[in-house]
Amino acid sequence: MPVAIHPSVDNGFKPAAENFKGGTLTCKCASNPVTVKITSQSAHNHACGCTKCWKPEGAVFSVVAVVPRDSLSVTANGNKLKVVDANATIQRQACTGCGVHMYGRVENTKHPFYGLDFIHTELSKEQGWSPPQFAAFVSSIIESGAKPDQMGAVRARLKEIGLEPYDCLSPPLMDYIATHVAKASGVLKA
Repeated sequence: MPVAIHPSVDNGFKPAAENFKGGTLTCKCASNPVTVKITSQSAHNHACGCTKCWKPEGAVFSVVAVVPRDSLSVTANGNKLKVVDANATIQRQACTGCGVHMYGRVENTKHPFYGLDFIHTELSKEQGWSPPQFAAFVSSIIESGAKPDQMGAVRARLKEIGLEPYDCLSPPLMDYIATHVAKASGVLKA
């Protein structure tokens, strides 16, 4: 039996739809759900093993992507949202009813990811979101209870389904962070 990663990737995933313009994310509450409208395609979608991201029941990884901050708006029941950890870099807004993280926002204007909001496209009924491209913070699943001696099987399964495993972010995102830091320090001219 293959290692289960996340319900949205265990059986493969579809490519992004051409000219996809976003959709609505809905929490898991049976009544008065929080809804968030996204007016753009997602980017840098990935399986994340960190202990801070929301994961559906039984998932070892979350699946999370980013969208431009100005393409996200809370459209219903925003009063139910609360920041999970005010000290975290990503201010994850969770529904107080069901616990689902609806989006995460970086408020630090000097952070490389300022201007991006983190979302879980699985909360949308619309099809066509960008598919996952890699797996990040793979070793971190040990902190959530995964057995260290199973990590080889986890990494093999990730590769089998087409997600290169990293114990940080993907090389393009790490380059983005390093470029931001180099520009901020003056090492690299803008």
